[in-house]
Amino acid sequence: MKKISLIVGLLVAMPAAWAQGEDTYADFKAMMDRSFKTTGIASKHRIYQLDFQKACSSEKLPSKKEMARIEAEQMKTIRYPADGKYLGDWKEGEKIAVNGRGLTWTDKTPYNNGGGCYNCHQMSHHEISYGTIGPSLLEYGKLRGNGEEVVKYTWGKIYNAKAFNACSHMPRNGDAEILTEKQIKDLMAFLLDPASPVNKK
Repeated sequence: MKKISLIVGLLVAMPAAWAQGEDTYADFKAMMDRSFKTTGIASKHRIYQLDFQKACSSEKLPSKKEMARIEAEQMKTIRYPADGKYLGDWKEGEKIAVNGRGLTWTDKTPYNNGGGCYNCHQMSHHEISYGTIGPSLLEYGKLRGNGEEVVKYTWGKIYNAKAFNACSHMPRNGDAEILTEKQIKDLMAFLLDPASPVNKK
């Protein structure tokens, strides 16, 4: 518990270190490098702010021009399926959506984790517990169809939501290697397959 409190305190301090200048942040990062090490699949680099995270952590949101620049850069990170197949197994996708476990240092494989989708979204007709930070995804495929444009947009949004909204609260599931390509395919099926409880009562 003490270690968790320490990490949380350090992460809260990071924006303040940024605000005081690059030298202060460099000292802060050097201290973090000495104090922590990667011991599992969750790499230590995840505790450092990226440039766009820094911009979105300031008191004022970035300008429209800066938001557009960040989004264009993040769009370049999106990797579409090499085999051209976007949908996997919706039943596996449902397990990933329900599972709120994120990557931790002690996990031995990316398959230990989940998407935590219900933390922010309503999805299935059968799930009564869900967050409201993000929009409802209930009947996602039924309302939008499964045309190429919708499918590619949905993949991109799951892979890296910052490509569509620089300061989105949604995780960069693919870009940050939170979910594997197979896991994203299964989530895609959960959202788009007509047989999925997202689209069928």
